[in-house]
Amino acid sequence: MAEKVLLKDTLYNPLKVRKIALEIKTIYPDFQELVFEKEVCELFPELELKARMYHIRDMLGKYLPKEYESAVGILLRSLPKELDSTKSDDDFGDFIYAPYSEFVTLHGCSKEYLKFSLEALRELTKRFSVEFSIRDFINSYPKQTLEMLSVCAVSNNYHERRLASEGLRPKLPWAKKLTLDHREPLMHLDQLFYDKTRYVTRSVANHLNDIAKIDAPLVIETLKRWKDSGKQNPKEMDYITNHALRTLVKQGNEDALLLLGYVKEPNIRVSSFIVHTEHVRIGDALVFDVTLEAKEDTKLIIDYIVHFRTKAGKFSPKVHKLKKIELKKDTSITVQKKHFFKANMSTRKLYEGEHKVELQINGVIYKEKPFTLRRGEGTL
Repeated sequence: MAEKVLLKDTLYNPLKVRKIALEIKTIYPDFQELVFEKEVCELFPELELKARMYHIRDMLGKYLPKEYESAVGILLRSLPKELDSTKSDDDFGDFIYAPYSEFVTLHGCSKEYLKFSLEALRELTKRFSVEFSIRDFINSYPKQTLEMLSVCAVSNNYHERRLASEGLRPKLPWAKKLTLDHREPLMHLDQLFYDKTRYVTRSVANHLNDIAKIDAPLVIETLKRWKDSGKQNPKEMDYITNHALRTLVKQGNEDALLLLGYVKEPNIRVSSFIVHTEHVRIGDALVFDVTLEAKEDTKLIIDYIVHFRTKAGKFSPKVHKLKKIELKKDTSITVQKKHFFKANMSTRKLYEGEHKVELQINGVIYKEKPFTLRRGEGTL
């Protein structure tokens, strides 16, 4: 069996460090690239992913000129070509450049360097997204940073345009909390929702999904307004709407369901909901199936909710997608699902004992069934 390669070793490794060291050396001949590489990499075995990023940032501070603008100028001139701005979608870029924006935040988030630092972040985001680093600037200098992001929102470079949404997300995962009111970024989203680039519109939809957890009516009103404007093509507008409403749909929000064309209580009959594995071992799967009959033409979002047992013996529900379907009158469908309970999950610790699974259709709970989770062979 092949040895598992850890993400931290893929994103931050000696070859990547060598790459940036040589790029910097080309611009700054006094750079001690071999000593830099040695000091960076010798700590890698004991550092996790984010710690490696901060370590590289700190080593840049040690081996670059002490004067902030000079140091950042070297980093900017050493950068590779911008990511291809003609594409319709892309990823963050190369993670090895994340320490550069962290360097800007650590040393340049001040009134003295504000304009210079914001322009530096604009350049950096064309190689690796600065959505995390810019949040310090949003919190400390909201007016100036929002002005810069307004310029990004109309840039020819879609990485800059995406930053005007992604950097302002109120619940961006793993990111510093913003003190900005969640309504302020709407001026950018109103510009970006009709972007032609999926990388941008996905960010807009995720941004609205974040807001939905705070202010659901605002999201519903915004999506209706955007749809009525006709600025985005219908297919992409449908994508944005579905993606933006996914949390509200899981919650059974009636306005969200109606906007997507689903009624709260469809004219259907659940003729069976059968759990085939009433006792599940950790490492195995819960197997169940459901059979539905439609009394009239209808659209259905079928979900299932697993109520995980916690250490305290209470239940923690998690909604999972099962199927979206349109059923004609007097037709039926049977759907089977296997839900695996993997041992040693990084996102959830599993506990033995009674659990339950619920069937949810268009946001309404129809059936529930209990099952027990037991320790499997070889699990701790």
